[in-house]
Amino acid sequence: MPIETHALDVHKLICGRSFAKSMTSEEILNAFAHCDGPCGVYDPASARIAGEAVQSMTNKMLDLTYPDDSGAMAAYINTMSRYATIKEKEAQKCKDELLVLWTDFFKPQHLESIPNLHDTFWKAAKLCSACKVEVSAVHAQELMDAIEAIHHMFWTAKGRDDAWVRAS
Repeated sequence: MPIETHALDVHKLICGRSFAKSMTSEEILNAFAHCDGPCGVYDPASARIAGEAVQSMTNKMLDLTYPDDSGAMAAYINTMSRYATIKEKEAQKCKDELLVLWTDFFKPQHLESIPNLHDTFWKAAKLCSACKVEVSAVHAQELMDAIEAIHHMFWTAKGRDDAWVRAS
């Protein structure tokens, strides 16, 4: 979409107290972009890192031994709470990163070469939600599998063959 430009007083824009109120309709700048910030920088690596954190915290939660004595209970609850908080935050971060790729990077023309694109992203987003509310090693692994599939879709769409590499 075109960017409509008008002469603006930059000093007034930066220093003015009620700049928006003082603008005339001729001074208003309308800008359009395909996403929130048209940086053009996309990479599924951030989703992979968040997904790995989800899987790691899920496994740590499942491996944490329930204490036999009440003295160790506070430490157990504290550790489990921390793991759950990290898992839920990283699952949301993963979902956010996947949604940016899905809605901002991929375009209708990608559906021709990647017909399962929407289904893959939809299922991955649902897995992020499942991983937030559950402690399931199966769902955490399914999430990682979906992120790997998205990694390959993304790099294929960019005409590259980047290897899938996990940090953990």
